[in-house]
Amino acid sequence: MQPTDLTVFWAGVIAISILIYIILDGFDLGVGILFGTTPVEEHRQEMLNTIAPFWDGNQTWLVIIGASLFAAFPVVYAVFLGAFYIPILLLLFGLIFRGIAFEFRGRAKQMLWLWDWGFFLGSTLVAFVQGAAVGALMRGIPVIDGQFSGNALDWVHPFPILTGAGMVLGYALLGAAWLVFKGDGALRDWAYARIPRLVVAVVIVLGTAFTVSMTFDAGAIAQSNLHARTWGLVFPIIGIIALLGVLAGARARRDAMPVALTALFFVAAYFTLGVMFWPYMVPYQVTVADAASPDASLQFLFYCGIVVLPVIAVYTFGVYRVFRGKAQQRYG
Repeated sequence: MQPTDLTVFWAGVIAISILIYIILDGFDLGVGILFGTTPVEEHRQEMLNTIAPFWDGNQTWLVIIGASLFAAFPVVYAVFLGAFYIPILLLLFGLIFRGIAFEFRGRAKQMLWLWDWGFFLGSTLVAFVQGAAVGALMRGIPVIDGQFSGNALDWVHPFPILTGAGMVLGYALLGAAWLVFKGDGALRDWAYARIPRLVVAVVIVLGTAFTVSMTFDAGAIAQSNLHARTWGLVFPIIGIIALLGVLAGARARRDAMPVALTALFFVAAYFTLGVMFWPYMVPYQVTVADAASPDASLQFLFYCGIVVLPVIAVYTFGVYRVFRGKAQQRYG
């Protein structure tokens, strides 16, 4: 069964929204992760200044993903909720607590330690469960009659744990690159010093995950479509080259280069997953065509989407344009 044009359109909207979310919310989650690694109050204050105008708008794309998935692909939405009930709760808890911590930190000085830990742990938790969910998807999700047939702890496995740790380190690398791009002075130097370490850490964790996937958890890659689409190997190669470019950019002290190439690394990883998964939305059980709502529903959503999506895109572009350049004192 081939997907209709409307089905492909909404699958594309969700895919693009996920990629935008990963890049945009990835850097502010990364800043939150790095936030807990420095005791210097001046650094922490400047870190918050670099993301203050952007972080809440970045999470709008997560809302788009959830709403689009619920309306356009309800089968996938139901399966994901069943398979990742605990990770989704942890994700929501992390997002809520880091948001509260961000706002309260500037006012509740007597409990500063609580909000500092909340911002750091909330950011780390959100990044980890996202990566763990990706690893669980790569291993495959059991589905019977359109419903999740496993248990709530299927995602707790060495491979998803490694991909979760890889996402934390990857977001931290993106956050460090963002601090280089938006920060100045001592904070910029501090972030530059951490980029090489984070690149090495990302390579080690992902290398370990790859080794696991080729040994006692071979299903994570073997059952994918990558073996039938060898042209898709160009994306991992691009990712490796991008990481080397991040190191070169950090060494040359070119502020825009690390963030651009780290984003390219995430894009390459994302396209690699796309090659592995397509045409499945629930690997390797439910295809895009099988999961879609009726065309009448998709058409109604289309009319809503052509109004809402451009507004959000223009808003996002506008915010980044207005607050371009090095961060100024805006928080607190």
